[in-house]
Amino acid sequence: MAETGILPPDARVELLDGKIIDMSPIGPFHGGITKRLIRLFSGLAEGRWMVSAQDPVRLGDYSEPQPDLMLLKPEPDDYTSRHPVAADVFLLIEIADTSLKLDRQQKLPAYARAGICEVWLLNLPAKAIEVYREPHFDSYGSKQLLRSGDKASPLAFPDAVIDVALLLKLAK
Repeated sequence: MAETGILPPDARVELLDGKIIDMSPIGPFHGGITKRLIRLFSGLAEGRWMVSAQDPVRLGDYSEPQPDLMLLKPEPDDYTSRHPVAADVFLLIEIADTSLKLDRQQKLPAYARAGICEVWLLNLPAKAIEVYREPHFDSYGSKQLLRSGDKASPLAFPDAVIDVALLLKLAK
């Protein structure tokens, strides 16, 4: 729509279930956590996955959200010919501060319906990671809450361990 002039080219919107959703501006803490995730997961990748930040994932004809981070199956053309689809995603991460309600009530069900196998919701106000696994219809069969002192790792790569306290720490 931006290409045809319907939306301004710099509009922060996502397509979800056929609706155009306005996205809140990214604050410094949210942006910093995204950069920290990129650094941590890039350092652990060893060629096993690609790190994708704030890029679209195609969930069907009417949904193309832009999660904060994804670990994707490596693709020879680096996804230059198409957007990734659910089957390409090892892990999808949403960083939620002001978007917590939207992420839980609209995005999580859409990710489950598409079959995204694992979603982490970084709940910034609670300084916790909500880990969702086992997609089933429009929800997840497994939910785990991780806090400071816990470690998180993607189901597909249990050796890629992230310290929750280190991930969610504020700069001093």
